[in-house]
Amino acid sequence: MRISRFYTPMPMHVDDEIELDQQLSHYINTVLRLKQSDPIVLFNGDGNEYTADILNISKKQVVAIVNSQLSMRSESPLNIHLAQGVSKGDRMDFVLQKSVELGVSEITPVITERCAVKLSTERWQKKTEQWQKIIISACEQSGRNVLPILHQPIALNKWLGQTTEQQKVILTPGSSKYMSNLTRPVQGFRLLIGPEGGLSEQEIYTSEQTGFESVNLGPRILRTETAALASISILQALFGDL
Repeated sequence: MRISRFYTPMPMHVDDEIELDQQLSHYINTVLRLKQSDPIVLFNGDGNEYTADILNISKKQVVAIVNSQLSMRSESPLNIHLAQGVSKGDRMDFVLQKSVELGVSEITPVITERCAVKLSTERWQKKTEQWQKIIISACEQSGRNVLPILHQPIALNKWLGQTTEQQKVILTPGSSKYMSNLTRPVQGFRLLIGPEGGLSEQEIYTSEQTGFESVNLGPRILRTETAALASISILQALFGDL
């Protein structure tokens, strides 16, 4: 039987008694129906995972005792910072979930000319909190012990102006260069993917003027979520751990 993994931001040491938050406690008790003495695995983003047993359980509170600390190396050696054009519906959620499973280290939602999502500052914050929960859930499922960094949504032109030592790549249909032509980077990649509808010609031009290299995934036009995951998979296969 697979042992359930859960994220908690609290520091942990062997023999610590950890009080899990109310929402997680409710999930463990009501949804999973775990019992006292059942084993679980906890992680807090420090790169380790911690085996634990449920010490006490109630509807509102689960207390676990930490048994051991395990150094589990599941992070990719390839650093990928994904800038994903914000898309409508569940496309963005899907990209976040699967890109975490594939090993990205940073994610920035970028607001582009063709971005169809228009939100107030407060709603952007709520959306970011929702995305953070998706990232945590993907880490729990995939065995990652380090949470990828989720940056606040930002306008594309501001993101392009950021300083970086990473190799810059933009997916551009029709480019004469393919991902297989890329060379191994020292600091990893900055990967820019447009939203549904793609990036405008001006945005592509501006990206190239700021050092981004246009690459192509082949003769077929891919949906934004497919393009992101195919690109990450190729980079991980060429330079990472796939």
